[in-house]
Amino acid sequence: MPDLQAAVNDFVVKLKRRQVEGSQATARETAVLLRSVISQQRVPHSNQAASLIEAVKSVGVQLIAANPVELSVGNIVRHILHIIREEDVSLATTDVGGLSVSAGSDDEDDTHHDNSSALSAAALAAASRSALRAPSLHNLLESIPSPAAAPLTGSSGGESEGKSKSDKNSRSWKLKHGVIEAINELIEDIDNCHSQIAEQALEHIHQNEVILTLGHSRTVMQFLCEAKKKRSFQVFIAEGAPRYQGHALAKELVARDLQTTVITDSAVFAMISRVNMVMVGAHAVMANGGVIAPVGHHMVALAAHRHAVPFVVLAASHKLCPLYPHNPEVLLNDLKSPSELLDFGDFSDCIDGGTGGTRLRVVNPAFDYIPPQLVSLFITDTGGHNPSYMYRLIADYYTPDDYVLQQHVEPGI
Repeated sequence: MPDLQAAVNDFVVKLKRRQVEGSQATARETAVLLRSVISQQRVPHSNQAASLIEAVKSVGVQLIAANPVELSVGNIVRHILHIIREEDVSLATTDVGGLSVSAGSDDEDDTHHDNSSALSAAALAAASRSALRAPSLHNLLESIPSPAAAPLTGSSGGESEGKSKSDKNSRSWKLKHGVIEAINELIEDIDNCHSQIAEQALEHIHQNEVILTLGHSRTVMQFLCEAKKKRSFQVFIAEGAPRYQGHALAKELVARDLQTTVITDSAVFAMISRVNMVMVGAHAVMANGGVIAPVGHHMVALAAHRHAVPFVVLAASHKLCPLYPHNPEVLLNDLKSPSELLDFGDFSDCIDGGTGGTRLRVVNPAFDYIPPQLVSLFITDTGGHNPSYMYRLIADYYTPDDYVLQQHVEPGI
């Protein structure tokens, strides 16, 4: 698979060079690449799911290592692994049902042996557990009844062997087809995540309110623009130094006829008493409900908490991370160029690389960590949720076996 390996290498280089900007674009490209990996992966007659899982893990470890700060890459890898396991369990449940229907056939023992050889013990165990586990509301809304299995009929030994091979090939095709269809739905959800979140705007923004945000978030922008269609309100934007992305958001909101006021980051505490709600985007949402967001958001969250102002975080499902901030696999921060803070020409006499060493050091972190107790509400593409409920959403998207992936990169796919 030289073409596929070249595509993986190209995407790894893009991640290392930070050429893919934004969690949405990164998540989408990751899902598209892993879809190609699955479609081109040769699946054996037995342990089909294990073969797909190993292929996805092998590529996923490379992608995560290329840019560990972009947690959406690992989120998509883990979610696709969860899709494979769920599809394997679904097929195992269907096969178990088909075996029970064919209990009266003459070749019951041979058919049972041939069919069960294509099923993993883990899938059968998971299928039995899923029948006893109480489903979540999210799964109930999205569940689709599987078609009833056709009863098996008795046949001669040669026909039974041929049919067994045909059944195994059919199951391999069904597994890959089901996984690819689910990934296509995942890509569609990623593409539509902003509009799905924005549809809830009128439920949270009311007439004549004052909303405070910081920096630039496409999710926040679409949310505010959707509310503007039927609500009149005012927006305060903290400029988001040192990159001043709040200036770009202010231009976009003014172009859409929204009342907009730009303030400095240091003026947040002075203006927070006039604000009805703080609404921000997120880089990632951790398993404990904590938020990784662009630098400066923790200060805004503290100001909101001090003045009892609701602090609302808008985050798509692909930003939900099953790891905790203290996990060693999580890299919470990244350091940007010092040139965003200082002009080297003006400070050249302070930055001396000679024998005296550097007298001036510049630290420019990219992200803040906001603890869950400072967050009032999460609004995702599935609705509004309290921070204490995030663990339940994560349980619907990921499997605990995939939380920690293989640490060493293996050659090839």
